[in-house]
Amino acid sequence: MPRILDGVAIAAAIKQEVAEEVQALAARGIRPGLAVVLVGNVAASQIYVRDKAQACAELGIYSEVITPPESITTEQMLALLAGLNARDEIDGILVQLPLPAHVDAKTLLDAVSPAKDVDGFHPVNSGRLFAGRPSLAPCTPAGIIEILKRSQIPISGQHAVVVGRSDIVGKPAAMLLLHQNATVTICHSKTRDLGAMTRQADILVAAIGRPGFITPEMVKPGATIIDVGMNRITSRDEFERLFAGDARREATFARRGSTLVGDVHPKAFEISGAYTPVPGGVGKLTIAMLMSNTVRAAKMRRGL
Repeated sequence: MPRILDGVAIAAAIKQEVAEEVQALAARGIRPGLAVVLVGNVAASQIYVRDKAQACAELGIYSEVITPPESITTEQMLALLAGLNARDEIDGILVQLPLPAHVDAKTLLDAVSPAKDVDGFHPVNSGRLFAGRPSLAPCTPAGIIEILKRSQIPISGQHAVVVGRSDIVGKPAAMLLLHQNATVTICHSKTRDLGAMTRQADILVAAIGRPGFITPEMVKPGATIIDVGMNRITSRDEFERLFAGDARREATFARRGSTLVGDVHPKAFEISGAYTPVPGGVGKLTIAMLMSNTVRAAKMRRGL
């Protein structure tokens, strides 16, 4: 039987460690602070921001949610970020994506001080990550490494195949795995004979954003599968392709009219050695690593 890598338990352990770090900083008169900028009324974004603020409250991190109107201009957002960059009690700044179409997201992300870039998206932090220098790494890729390490999955000397080349997950995940001495192959939608590549993976990271894209014949028996995908499906045909015969999922789908699935077909997990479930896997690590990055930023800014 394949082993389920429990993202919930690992995230809880990381949060406990962060809480202890926050207490140690408090003894020195320091309280890490996180500012989240949420523009507009995207329901999913509001849920994410609420969860982030709740995690801060639980761990003793100061948090501030700033909600400018959807009509805000790029110039006004730049002024807002400049103010946050200048505030000493704010250690981390997060601009919640997506932003309204009329706002230049790349310009705004680049305007966040690299020292406060707890999302790890700034080109300076990307460069530091590439060079293997201390930096703030993107939360989801950092969470992938934590899952592997804390689950005692060997990384050094293993062949890791990352399917997906985004700046947010695919590329930084590949770089972090390389720093852990894995041999890394990056694949994407234009890779020829993708299955031939993925079947070589001791560690397979699926981050391509397509429901059930990685099928059983694409997986090496005994491989560790890290499923980064979070796709909500509403089509009955798609449900039958992925979950035919799964009574528990059927009940959820019937009740809600949708269900979550990762980028890996559920049948592919059956031939793996270990895997992260969806939900309950990588997604749970993202907020935990954001909290960790906020504390890390607070310490780095003060030379600790």
